[in-house]
Amino acid sequence: MPPAKPKLPDSRFYFHALGHALSGEFRRPTPRVIEAQAATSLPTMGGHARSRVENFSVDHLASFKAADTHVSGSRQEDGTLTTHVTTTIDQLNILDVITADRIVLRLTAEHKQRKQGKPVGHIIALGSHFDRLHIAGYEVKVTLRHELLIENDTYDKLRNKIAEDKDSGKIARVGDESVLCSLVEKIETKLPGVDEETHLISVPHFGRVSLAEILVRPGSISATMIRLDLGSPDDATAVVAEAIVNGHPWP
Repeated sequence: MPPAKPKLPDSRFYFHALGHALSGEFRRPTPRVIEAQAATSLPTMGGHARSRVENFSVDHLASFKAADTHVSGSRQEDGTLTTHVTTTIDQLNILDVITADRIVLRLTAEHKQRKQGKPVGHIIALGSHFDRLHIAGYEVKVTLRHELLIENDTYDKLRNKIAEDKDSGKIARVGDESVLCSLVEKIETKLPGVDEETHLISVPHFGRVSLAEILVRPGSISATMIRLDLGSPDDATAVVAEAIVNGHPWP
């Protein structure tokens, strides 16, 4: 008689969260890869994890005083499943062009059970912000539109709202299974090269800077507080404060 197959649990939740504070690749004039700093990920069973790096510096390319990433996943008494990631970076300096006292990225996902047993995930970025961000010597004040994620609690609602942004001129790319947009509501600065509609920043003899970019998929959001595409005199790509959060039940 063959042995009985082990019985799978009736219900299980797979947590997913990860983040890091800084990574990049400089190709010219000094080839250098910056490995992901303060990087960590959450076990699928939940719990928590943390990674911290202090006094980081790579030549003249990039430095920070401290960076920290914390992830957690837990079940509340009412059955709500919460997944969270926070990534912070203090005293950031990239090529003496981009500096910031502090950058904070927070993503939180909540999954609740409906009466019919289907999970509903709601992800928000409340608490994410820039402190004293400067680009090319100009102060850049960034207001984020947190209500975009707060008010649109499902992927379909969020996808439809972002699709409307295309008519307003804001950066928005809508695909079949994912959408890309910015969480920026307003940029206040005297820095030339800021596109008031798309919120992209082009700095002469430096490159392009994208702020608070999010990529949304059903049940998942990845966020990048700063994305750099540099052309001359430095050829490089880099990201600052990046995280992904979601979670899935089974079956």
